[in-house]
Amino acid sequence: MRIELNKISDYVWEIPKTGSMLVPGRIYADENIANRLLADVRAGKEWNALKQIINVAHLPGIQKASLAMSDVHPGYGFPIGGVGAFDTETGVISVAGVGFDCNCGVRTLKTPLALEDVEAKKTELADALFEIVPAGLGSTGKIKLSVEEINEVLVKGAEYVIEHGYGLREDLEYTEEHGKIGGADPQNVSMRAKQRQFKQIGTLGSGNHYLEVQYIEEISNPKVAEAYGLSQNQVLISIHCGSRALGHQIGSDYLKILESASKKYGIPIREKELVCAPFNSDEGQRYFSAVNCGINTAFANRQVIAHLAREAFERVFGLPPEEIQMLYDVGHNTAKLEKHRVDGEEKDLLVLRKGSTRAFGPGRKEIPKAYQKVGQPVLIGGTMGTHSYILHGTERGMEETFGSSCHGAGRRMSRQQAKQRWRGERLINDLSTKGIIIRGHSLSGVAEEAPGAYKDVDEVVNVMHLSGIAKKVARLKPLVCIKG
Repeated sequence: MRIELNKISDYVWEIPKTGSMLVPGRIYADENIANRLLADVRAGKEWNALKQIINVAHLPGIQKASLAMSDVHPGYGFPIGGVGAFDTETGVISVAGVGFDCNCGVRTLKTPLALEDVEAKKTELADALFEIVPAGLGSTGKIKLSVEEINEVLVKGAEYVIEHGYGLREDLEYTEEHGKIGGADPQNVSMRAKQRQFKQIGTLGSGNHYLEVQYIEEISNPKVAEAYGLSQNQVLISIHCGSRALGHQIGSDYLKILESASKKYGIPIREKELVCAPFNSDEGQRYFSAVNCGINTAFANRQVIAHLAREAFERVFGLPPEEIQMLYDVGHNTAKLEKHRVDGEEKDLLVLRKGSTRAFGPGRKEIPKAYQKVGQPVLIGGTMGTHSYILHGTERGMEETFGSSCHGAGRRMSRQQAKQRWRGERLINDLSTKGIIIRGHSLSGVAEEAPGAYKDVDEVVNVMHLSGIAKKVARLKPLVCIKG
């Protein structure tokens, strides 16, 4: 297999439109990232990101380019870090373009505490968070729901759990879609999916999900930081998780439905996980509705975990919950109806972001009023031993990537490879010597998430920043990390 990758600028590369490709592939990368992508192809790896970018470029109705952000790596069908925008009349919707964890995303909260306030009580805080926030594979929380109550969560999202005492009403202003996206019909979600969620609202789960206490190590843009209410050494709380078992079951259920739809509508499929249906078909609309249910579930989940984190801070620091305010909550596994300009014309598009964070620039009505002059906060998770970042959306990002950015560092080795190379207990001890306290429910799970299993988040973010797609605001360093 030979793939041509042309350098357009220092941070933009292109796979030319050839054969039956409908659009070119466009990758945001530096020389190092681009060379690693090409090395996978030269090594004969059938499962590689460049091939998947090309496959996505063949999907009906795709606009401008098959896009990949700087954290790109192979996924199921779509690459992780991939973005595809589709015409709502002629385009398709695919499970692979959303992923199996609908609306997996990051919520960041601001505390009035500084680094020096937390250092002395760091261990006590880690113990309180580990006790209060349920985490781990198959973890269950305090909230036990009936089918009727689950149906309400699927429609009302974060609003439902706030009504039941989990969080503050003002949290919704700083949650994407105000914590509740429309078009969610529980009838399009299987009973099996609902049953798997009865006890999982307010739980972190496992894998790369985490709750992290961080401090602002460096501010890159004081003006935007001020608009966001951020300051040097300020302590923040970041929560990374999604729709848990319900989202996974939605993906599993609709893979079969969309496989049949691909055959029914005569859509050529280049990779089995890339099955899809016309967006306006019955199958496409049912899946879109189910995704919206998953999105709302994830908003509710992060809302409850934020409430539990506030409880832990109140226990340790005597800090009233209302003093811990939302910065933002944004997803990175989503299907969204949005308006964007294509060839000078505003169009209604379905934007699929698979491991890619929405990053809207200044002036977009979808973002909180307090941020509209500077653009949306873009929350980039790092690893438990490195940095995370807060960026802001830009006009250039709106023009080039449909308002999308990277979502994290991106894996460079599999979970199995990581477990063979690292031991959880050793990692926990090593990170403690660097002032980072890890509390994990599984030592093998900690090993899977070793910082060395990921790409360099500083490099990945620099590409987004230097390309102008999303610009740096603050760099965060971990103090406490709770893992499944």
